[in-house]
Amino acid sequence: MLNKYARAFFTRVLTPFATFLIRRGVSPDTVTLLGTAGVVAGALVFYPMGEFFWGTVVITLFVFSDLVDGNMARQLGRSSRWGAFLDSTLDRVADGAIFGGFALWYAGGGDDIALCAVSIFCLASGQVVSYTKARGESIGLPVAVNGLVERAERLVISLVAAGLAGLHKFGVPGIQYLLPIALWIVAVGSLVTLIQRVVTVRRESAEAEAEADAAEPGAVESAAAESAAAESATPESAAVEEKQKSQEQGSEAAK
Repeated sequence: MLNKYARAFFTRVLTPFATFLIRRGVSPDTVTLLGTAGVVAGALVFYPMGEFFWGTVVITLFVFSDLVDGNMARQLGRSSRWGAFLDSTLDRVADGAIFGGFALWYAGGGDDIALCAVSIFCLASGQVVSYTKARGESIGLPVAVNGLVERAERLVISLVAAGLAGLHKFGVPGIQYLLPIALWIVAVGSLVTLIQRVVTVRRESAEAEAEADAAEPGAVESAAAESAAAESATPESAAVEEKQKSQEQGSEAAK
């Protein structure tokens, strides 16, 4: 839901920066790769150490590359299947690094196996939520549903909570509990979104099959008409063949 409204706003805000990079000869693919590398570094270097504030600062500096590279591609008129594939694939890598960093913290210094499991669930469910849409579209279905917690929501909720939780090291009391609450919200929201997409794909699939079944009687009638035409033409063909045989026999008798 957030992606629907916020993406257009941030795209307008980041357009001047995208134009600046184009003038410096930077390619959209380079921005995609550098952005992902920055997110992965921020998540897997800082989060496992419990440095949530600085980790979030680093990630935030790079996470908007997802909007910048697409903006650059549109300005250059270079939108391509390869660019879309690379962008989508590296998004999954970045998401995995963020929730993987949380899981490493709770498995180590955070010492909370339950939250480690929740972090892993967030990681896995986020990947599956994205897969359901991609797989549904690949079999010709629109997957027309705005899920409760899509990628934009997962990132905003998790990163804002992590950044604020990191202020605990600066003496802000009780704020460290924001991250566990956010992870539970993302986990439950991702599960709901997954169910929404599965139900949508099931409904759209049933509708597509019903339309195909409704079209079949017309095809059967067409086939029957062709068969009837062939049968009606058969006696005439047989008569012609018989006439040809009679002429041949008469010719041989005359000889």
